[in-house]
Amino acid sequence: MSVPEKQKRLPSYAILDEEAAQGYEQLTHQGVYDLLPTELFWQARQPFLYEHGYQLRPRYSPNWDPSWKGTRLDPTFCEDSIMLVVGNYQVIDARKLKDNKLVAIKQFRNDTQEARIAQFLSSITDPLNHCVTIHEVLSDPFDPQLSLMVMPYLRPCRDPDFATIGDVVDFVNQTLEGLVFMHRHNVAHRDIAVENIMMDAASLYPGGHHPVRRHYTPDGLYEVTPLPRGDHSVTYLYVDFGLSSWFPGDASPYVVGRVGRDKQAPELSSTVPYNAFKLDIFTLGNLYSQEFEQRYNGMQFLIPLIDNMRQPRPELRPTAAQLLAQWEEIKADLKESLFRWRLGPKTEPAVERVLNDTVAIAREGIYHLRKFVR
Repeated sequence: MSVPEKQKRLPSYAILDEEAAQGYEQLTHQGVYDLLPTELFWQARQPFLYEHGYQLRPRYSPNWDPSWKGTRLDPTFCEDSIMLVVGNYQVIDARKLKDNKLVAIKQFRNDTQEARIAQFLSSITDPLNHCVTIHEVLSDPFDPQLSLMVMPYLRPCRDPDFATIGDVVDFVNQTLEGLVFMHRHNVAHRDIAVENIMMDAASLYPGGHHPVRRHYTPDGLYEVTPLPRGDHSVTYLYVDFGLSSWFPGDASPYVVGRVGRDKQAPELSSTVPYNAFKLDIFTLGNLYSQEFEQRYNGMQFLIPLIDNMRQPRPELRPTAAQLLAQWEEIKADLKESLFRWRLGPKTEPAVERVLNDTVAIAREGIYHLRKFVR
């Protein structure tokens, strides 16, 4: 077995000894690295997507053969061994042929309003619009009940982790703006959860990253360290409108159904109608509570907003526009120096907290010194 010349960039530990290489060769023949059944769906559509200007990764080529076969390469360090994440098979990454930009392609059923609502919101130019852009929707080449929606590639909103109070402030600001936008255009999301708020984090990874093995370089070989959010702009976007409702004109906003990831809203019912807009208010407030107020120290400034959003009686919850106005008042009272302060987990031991706070103070001093020198 040999090591291909083009693979010289591989780290030394990615080259196996003969015995280990034979073991991986046997695993490969046993089908350990074969495409998953859910991946076969995408492999079948690879030629169709290519015709429409989208290139899937080499693993999904119709005649794919593992690149490590007959070599001493560890499959772990071969890009075409990287499978789709289990549980997220409905979405696959691809690159535009014309500019090599990453996109995400999602399969969805045509008997939902998802594409209609997503395209409607995507079509509106508004600085408050924090809904994912829809590049195009393609009819599935095999199943008339399915379509394929092409969107920009996005990362989960908490990957990498939120690091400073300013990160939290920016997240709350953008997500409230996005909620105002959706409600202003008579759309209730009905499934607001941390999984359905993604971010365009390209500015944090100037060299890019792998779309599935997200903490590694695009070739999947080396770990990458993101730049801090506080110094680089990121955009948060609402995604997944599969459960959303659009209420044109004077249509009633009352719906039924215990749907969505967050089941804590007291009004959720399969039989008693509830206001879909008020549900959005509760679930976004619940997200702020669970992701920030319950996890980190120094989140007291969020409590009045959260309490207002999570009122048990839906009719007492403010509108999205009223909440954004309340948030602007809260934000105006925050000192700018607070924004760069690190997020301290409530589970952090006291000694560790003192040490980390000391480091944070030193970094803040360096930051101000650099500004002064400039």
